[in-house]
Amino acid sequence: MAKIALTVNGKRRLADVEPRLLLVHFLREHLRLTGTHVGCDTTQCGACTVLIDGRSAKSCTIFAAQADGAEITTIEGLAVDGELHPLQEAFWQEHGLQCGFCTPGMIMTAAALLADNPTPSEREIREGIAGNFCRCTGYQHIVNAIQHASNKSAPGR
Repeated sequence: MAKIALTVNGKRRLADVEPRLLLVHFLREHLRLTGTHVGCDTTQCGACTVLIDGRSAKSCTIFAAQADGAEITTIEGLAVDGELHPLQEAFWQEHGLQCGFCTPGMIMTAAALLADNPTPSEREIREGIAGNFCRCTGYQHIVNAIQHASNKSAPGR
């Protein structure tokens, strides 16, 4: 067993984990944060994307023990005091989801993108989400949602 201490959605967590336990399974099974989805287990789809120290990462490719000391944000940690994060609101308003399976990972990837580039072009958005697959849509509504969130949070708007 490995002892880990990490902060998940602002809350300090201590745990004993098997050295080979993936972060996605730690979040879902140990912490019951089921918004982080398991889609492929091969780092292809991005449904398991979370923020680790502010950077997007596919949690199916990281051992929980590797996250020791890190600050993790999951989809559950974006809303503050019951208020949706601007990206969550934008995905709802712009119909950026269909079945919703990819949505948590897509939003977490977009959150990192907007943190690095608050006003990305459509091309930059498409490149930024290229590691996340949606099997239901043609991505246009997802791009629209990210643009909508960008416009709402851009300085001077």
